[in-house]
Amino acid sequence: MPVRFFAVLFLMLFLPACRDDGPPQAPPLRPVRSQVVQADSGHTERAFSGIAKAGQESRLSFRIPGAIEQVSVQVGDKVNAGQLIARLDATDYALQRQEAEAALAKARAQARNAEANYARVRALYENRNASRNDLDAARAGSESANAAVKASRTRLELALSQIRYTRLTAPTAGAIASVPVEAGENVGAGQVVAVLTAGAMPEVSVAVPESLIADIEQGGEVTVRFDALPQRSFVGRVTEVGVAATTYATTYPVTVRLARDNSAIRPGMAAEVTFRFRQAGEQGRRFVVPAEAVGEDREGRFVFILEPGPAGQGQVRRQPVRPGELTADGLEILAGLHNGDRIVTAGVALIHDGQTVKLLEEKEQAP
Repeated sequence: MPVRFFAVLFLMLFLPACRDDGPPQAPPLRPVRSQVVQADSGHTERAFSGIAKAGQESRLSFRIPGAIEQVSVQVGDKVNAGQLIARLDATDYALQRQEAEAALAKARAQARNAEANYARVRALYENRNASRNDLDAARAGSESANAAVKASRTRLELALSQIRYTRLTAPTAGAIASVPVEAGENVGAGQVVAVLTAGAMPEVSVAVPESLIADIEQGGEVTVRFDALPQRSFVGRVTEVGVAATTYATTYPVTVRLARDNSAIRPGMAAEVTFRFRQAGEQGRRFVVPAEAVGEDREGRFVFILEPGPAGQGQVRRQPVRPGELTADGLEILAGLHNGDRIVTAGVALIHDGQTVKLLEEKEQAP
């Protein structure tokens, strides 16, 4: 009985091991997605936010301090050159003018007396009836009196100028954008009383990153769009390119002037300015590929170029590339690719150089 039991157990263990299932199965090929790349025109677009402003903006202020007696304009008013904006109380300055006039009259009288005295002493000196010291003293008195007349005349001119400065007028035709003061307020010299916007063509001010400022040239054409006018776009040209960074330290100011005026565009409107930059890739060309198609290892950035084979298979080849900037459409490739190259766009981290893969059909590649 034990011999029969062990014989049956031996057959149960030995027979499955001797079963012949044929040659071992090859592992399935890894499917990959791919696309054919084509170089674009060699230009790329960048859009930056900006703020509309008038072609000319003047912050008007008085040259002298005083109390505002009258404000003649309101926000939105159209003004002509020379039109009154505001006026200061000129009472104190009128008194200063009267004082200066009186001082000038006194100085002139003293100058006439000094001149007459100098003439008398000079006649006496010629007749040897006055000393040289008397002559020198009389001449000095006459010259001093004449200098006093000039000083008094200057003070009178200053007083007259101050009276003129109590009137603030528009330097050019335009529109009043702001009036931050009211009648009765005391203002200092240089304090803004009104903001005047003028200029036929509106402008837009934008901040451009330091990596792109060198590619912007004065006179370059741009496209401008406004949030308030979503259905319209405007052509503009670069008029000013900043040479020093702004307070943000990484951007430079650029001013764009629109080619045509439009009454719907007002200072302070949010704008988007689109610049076109020429690429610095091989022969000015560039490729844009999905960011996930580019891998990186110790040797640098690379893509896998797919060389199609029979029966929907292909072999991948590692190709070093020089990437550019990441855009909304993908990652720029400035060197390493050629028109017509088919690259792997998904699963780069799961394959290796020289590996045979399965090409997905176009309908299978759709996400």
